[in-house]
Amino acid sequence: MGFLGNLFHKKEAVEETPLENTEAGEEAKKETAKEAVEEASSTEEELLSPEEEKKSFWGRVRAGLSKTKNALFGRIDLLLQNFVRVDEDFLEELEEVLISADVGVNTTETILDKLRAEIKAGRLKDQNDITTVLQSILKEMIGKGELLNLSTTPSVILVIGVNGVGKTTSIGKISNQLRKEGKKVVVAAADTFRAAAIDQLAVWCERAKVELVRQNEGSDPAAVVFDACHAAKSHGADVLIIDTAGRLHNKTNLMNELAKINRVIDRELPGATRENLLVLDATTGQNAILQAKEFRNAAELTGLILNKLDGTAKGGIVLSIREELDIPVKFIGVGERIDDMQPFDEEEFVKALFS
Repeated sequence: MGFLGNLFHKKEAVEETPLENTEAGEEAKKETAKEAVEEASSTEEELLSPEEEKKSFWGRVRAGLSKTKNALFGRIDLLLQNFVRVDEDFLEELEEVLISADVGVNTTETILDKLRAEIKAGRLKDQNDITTVLQSILKEMIGKGELLNLSTTPSVILVIGVNGVGKTTSIGKISNQLRKEGKKVVVAAADTFRAAAIDQLAVWCERAKVELVRQNEGSDPAAVVFDACHAAKSHGADVLIIDTAGRLHNKTNLMNELAKINRVIDRELPGATRENLLVLDATTGQNAILQAKEFRNAAELTGLILNKLDGTAKGGIVLSIREELDIPVKFIGVGERIDDMQPFDEEEFVKALFS
């Protein structure tokens, strides 16, 4: 499997619709909620200091990115062994490696252009220089990680993305982090259409020890957001996090729904700082970039949450995302535990690719 997986294999998202009010449908909802309870209950929060938690997390990232590292850098190491010097012939071979590893044509060309500039400047004298320079190039392309803008009380985080990418778990994990930082968090269960979505979110909010505002399944999402805005104000919350329905990214109803939710927020919480975070599944490779482009048409994205980086050969999607979209990755996730998410750190990420 290549660096970004098969460029031409696009895993299409499937829109989930509410189950019919039948016996089978009700049983499916109960089973889904039960699985969520068991999943969350099986992961007790470890009592680690912030420094120990970060070190443990990035250790798991390094282990999880081993497939990405082997898929690309293992092949580059082999390529270096077969070339006496770094010249245009080497770059042509490297181009083939990068493209066949699904880095993407545009990103590959950017990397090669930067390497040519280094050769011209005389900074690539032998094979040993290539790893150091390439590491520096990747770090520059990925860019600095950006923290959440939570400068008002309350601040609002709108979480969007197709079903199955890990929106619910991401909300639980981020809520837990903010609560541990001393912030009071209110979560709005505005994904009212998917079976058991509210129950799953309730489990994660209980685990994170934060307040959940909910209505019945099938309720108007904007009505839930209205209630949540008032709860955030009356309870003195620092952050309001809003879950949204995971509609297909090419459907106009998503844009209409988000527009309605945004109008409610603007009216009820005027002046509140806003984060619109798109959750993506790293294992879908280039399809994640297509999703991001479509969602960008529906919402002014301020950042990305990149999930499921562990055990995939497509961790290099971070490169293509920043190169093609110029949207910062603000969080990455590597598992299902409540502490399996951290703010993105480009230094640690590139180090994980090479170590």
